[in-house]
Amino acid sequence: MSANLSMFLRIVADSFGRRPRHKLLTGAALALGMGVVTAALSVSLDVGDRLAKEFRSLGANLVVTPQADSLPLEIGGVDYRPVNAGAYLPEADLPKLKTIFWHNNIVAFAPILEVRVKALPFARGGGQLGNWMEGVPIVGTWADNALPLPDGGEFQAGIAKTNPWWQVDGRWFSDHTMECVVGAAFAKKNHIKIGDSISLATGYVTKIPAPLKITGILTSGGPEDEAIVVPLTRAQSFARKPGQYRKLYVSALTKPEDAFARRDPKSFTPAEYDRWFCTPYISSIAFQIQQALPGTDVRVIRKVAEGERQILTRVRMLLWLVTGAALLAAALAVGASSAASVIERRTEIGLMKALGAGSGTVGFLLAAEQLLLAFVGGGAGYAIGIVLARLLGERIFGAAPEPSLIVFFVIIALAAGVTILGSAFPLRRASQYEPAPILRGE
Repeated sequence: MSANLSMFLRIVADSFGRRPRHKLLTGAALALGMGVVTAALSVSLDVGDRLAKEFRSLGANLVVTPQADSLPLEIGGVDYRPVNAGAYLPEADLPKLKTIFWHNNIVAFAPILEVRVKALPFARGGGQLGNWMEGVPIVGTWADNALPLPDGGEFQAGIAKTNPWWQVDGRWFSDHTMECVVGAAFAKKNHIKIGDSISLATGYVTKIPAPLKITGILTSGGPEDEAIVVPLTRAQSFARKPGQYRKLYVSALTKPEDAFARRDPKSFTPAEYDRWFCTPYISSIAFQIQQALPGTDVRVIRKVAEGERQILTRVRMLLWLVTGAALLAAALAVGASSAASVIERRTEIGLMKALGAGSGTVGFLLAAEQLLLAFVGGGAGYAIGIVLARLLGERIFGAAPEPSLIVFFVIIALAAGVTILGSAFPLRRASQYEPAPILRGE
């Protein structure tokens, strides 16, 4: 048995070394095809995490409000529910966000408290720029606040991360200071510049309060352009709601929702519930936030979440189409090369059959040669693909995907499958050759 196996392997190795032109062409086709597949698979495995991080530049994808807010009304992904002015949430509960199961996926959050006040602007030199203005909206929030966590660490939270489209000419204010940022439209209307200051007050004013220094001009493209953005503690003081806020924006890394994630969690079996809870779907993260912050209503900002899902789905579909096209091209190239090789080796095949080799033995011998070629071509293709994946990753995402042993084994298996598939018809034809006509030269 061992002698026969040794003889068989020697025949395969000897045959593999002959006709180098066909072997080189087939190996090159496999290497190029498997290189493209390796790059596509490597990027596809990494693209979810990379795009999720890129999507966070779009800002918050969850909004938390008091559960007392009523009459939910959502049109086109935009929430139009009215706000209950008597409902507030405790700022002291915010560290709990970093204690949920998916706490590492919470990358940013910022509390919001809106109040209307009187405002009196001053020029840099101290002169008034007008009279007291009534009903000026102010937005209290964190710019970049170091929040102490229960485990003893700190988390940098603030509106600069949850609302990155808010562009500030100048700089953000420092939290817990007498500074503020003024909306672009408000600043233009009142001739306010960076370095000026503004006094804010509520009720009847008998003495002008200490002014807040204006450190930046905000352009948001929204109602904030007509407002003044101040540290949260200032807004709480004006609203007489110390340690409270009205709304919380949360930015979380999530996995795009599929049909399973869009089901009602109440319909899940215990096993399905565990799977849903332990997967970073936006719905499961929202549920965990609601559990961590009692008395809250956590809603998904659908426009952001749906946009992320659609983009990621299309990118992955494109990568799979590229993979399929590369596999098909490799199979066709292998098939053409294998057919040409079988035709050239008709005499050799006929002689083998005349000496007693059966059709199965001949087919198995030729298949073994092709598989050996597949392993060589697949290995070379994996090396080419890793280089290509690094170039794509660095250019598109700014970071190259790491080589994966799983991808290597998948590529070798695909190379073997493509080779067998492409060679199937030529090998079947070779096994059906009759030796007599071939040896007679017919």
